[in-house]
Amino acid sequence: MQNCGDNYNEASVLLSHCSSFIPIIKEKCYALRSKKMNVEETKLNGLNFATGVAHSVVTEGEMLLGHAHGEPVLLTRSGNELFAIGAFCTHYGAPLNEGLLVGDTLRCPWHHACFSLRTGEALRAPALNPISCWRVEQLDGIVYVREKLEIQGQQPSLIETSLQGPIIILGGGAAGNAAAEMLRREGYVGRITMLSADESEPCDRPNLSKGYLAGTTPEEFNLLRSPEFYREHDIDLKLSARATTIDTANRYVQLENGSRFTYAALLLATGAEPVRLEVPGGDLPHVYYLRTLADSRVLIAKALTSQRAVVIGASFIGLEVAASLRNRDIEVHVVGRETNPMEKILGADVGKFIRKLHEDHGVTFHLDTTATSIDAHSITLQNGEIIQADFIVVGIGVRPSIALAEQAGLATDRGVTVNEYLETSVSGIFAAGDIARWPDMLTGEHIRVEHWVVAERQGQTAARNMLGQRERFDAVPFFWTEQYDFGLAYVGHAEQWDKAEIDGQLDADTRNCTITYRRGAKKLAVATVHRDLECLRAEVEFERNLAKKM
Repeated sequence: MQNCGDNYNEASVLLSHCSSFIPIIKEKCYALRSKKMNVEETKLNGLNFATGVAHSVVTEGEMLLGHAHGEPVLLTRSGNELFAIGAFCTHYGAPLNEGLLVGDTLRCPWHHACFSLRTGEALRAPALNPISCWRVEQLDGIVYVREKLEIQGQQPSLIETSLQGPIIILGGGAAGNAAAEMLRREGYVGRITMLSADESEPCDRPNLSKGYLAGTTPEEFNLLRSPEFYREHDIDLKLSARATTIDTANRYVQLENGSRFTYAALLLATGAEPVRLEVPGGDLPHVYYLRTLADSRVLIAKALTSQRAVVIGASFIGLEVAASLRNRDIEVHVVGRETNPMEKILGADVGKFIRKLHEDHGVTFHLDTTATSIDAHSITLQNGEIIQADFIVVGIGVRPSIALAEQAGLATDRGVTVNEYLETSVSGIFAAGDIARWPDMLTGEHIRVEHWVVAERQGQTAARNMLGQRERFDAVPFFWTEQYDFGLAYVGHAEQWDKAEIDGQLDADTRNCTITYRRGAKKLAVATVHRDLECLRAEVEFERNLAKKM
């Protein structure tokens, strides 16, 4: 198994492998892509559960960190049941003892993956791999962690008759990849074809503007799965495969090269495309956009030979790019229409903090303005300023890629309209990810969310529904951003809010707070800084409120 870098030893590579997913053992660990553990954190500290611990020290609803058989282990108790599981999340390596127990599940503190205590299965994205589980035995008041358990995969015969014929997935991003994996995890044995317009295998898109662009995580951490994974799971991944037609009557997809693929069920996961900057010089070769792995590679190559950059756009993608370029010692200017960066989404106080954060790292802001023209060496702003630049990165938003859906006659509304099961207006065709506009029970509105975790979870739900399971998509939206050493997590959806209440302090010295977004008396979303557990609790609260409405 591959190591996850010089600062991560084998003891933290804690994957248990279900029988249907044995090839996962060949996959790399995903820890340390953006957050770093040091060697001290991976040592086998605490009690040795293999030699036994008193039952009295295993407290109901709490996690005890120790080790067994050479690996870090969490021991916990729920009622009369004892569980021993791996201590680190298989997504980015978060310490799960800092997470939250909810029933017989454990949630990751960083990015809200969810694992089964009984089987170790990754129940929801962004984790795709299971955590390890061990058999626990109690003898005479002493608890022992015995041998590691093997998760038994679902038998294909359980759902083999739910769908007859092949499944086509249009799109090779977060939603498409998660759907393909879930189809196999659920036991589907039919043909799966993933048609991706991208030239590379599905990659960890959030990392492209963060660790990879900053130079803190290596190239090999970008791919979600190796090419061998798709072959071994019989997922026919076709790259640079651009679809031109969806024939809903005859149920086939046609590519621009003329080839056709028939389907019994179809998932649209075509994602979004960057909004183009329509100004004179906007199409010059040193003007870049960041969406794909190839885009990030080009930016890195340009940064290696440049000194000055202008980032147009002061929201998530623009500011993450700015932080990453500063990490490469590039002089960065950020241009935005906002008074404060990200103010519309996170509020004025957070916006002012983020602006100062970047200014303290050497970024120069040009706000309340925009670009009017670009030439080979500079950019001219609406207020008359001229900024010298070796290259320019545009991050002014994205638009959902719905042209195929519109051509096929599917219902659209600034996205592809789906029901609570993520099915479109045409039976047998589903949509997930950046293009899907779904009925959100929390807000009572149809919403569309352009975030990685939402896309993956929708892909997983859509996969199960293509197999006839009729599962409502009711996951609470979640996203995170990381800029320099600052991280913010956000749960819920507050497209329109009138009050942002801050509990705690958000300044250079004290980054510890919760921001609650309300419309009237209704809580819509919660953002946290250095309060991971509180963010998880807010997610559970939203889920319980949602359950009351069903």
